[in-house]
Amino acid sequence: MSDIVSEFNAYRSKMNDRILSDNNKVIKRIFNLDTNAYAEGALDVKTKELLGLVASAVLRCDDCIKYHLETSYKEGLTKAEVVEALSIATLVGGTIVIPHLRKAYEFWDALEAQDASE
Repeated sequence: MSDIVSEFNAYRSKMNDRILSDNNKVIKRIFNLDTNAYAEGALDVKTKELLGLVASAVLRCDDCIKYHLETSYKEGLTKAEVVEALSIATLVGGTIVIPHLRKAYEFWDALEAQDASE
């Protein structure tokens, strides 16, 4: 199951490298802004990741959900904290978020399985 984690990361890395290789100033600035927005500030990184996760779920972006799940996992957020954030996202976004909730659970399970196998 952890294949979905490595496949996602490999594809994301490959395509980010490809996109950034065009040296487009606007795209590079957007990538930089995204990176800096999630840095420690008035809000801690964990809180920002949960905010990003909720927004991504409501907007129904599976790649964004995966990114924020993995970062949340690496930051030490618990499954209970992540599930509570996802419950808020489902409440706000409505039942149309449920298919993305399924994928989020699958990806979190894969993150846990990857850690268990290492």
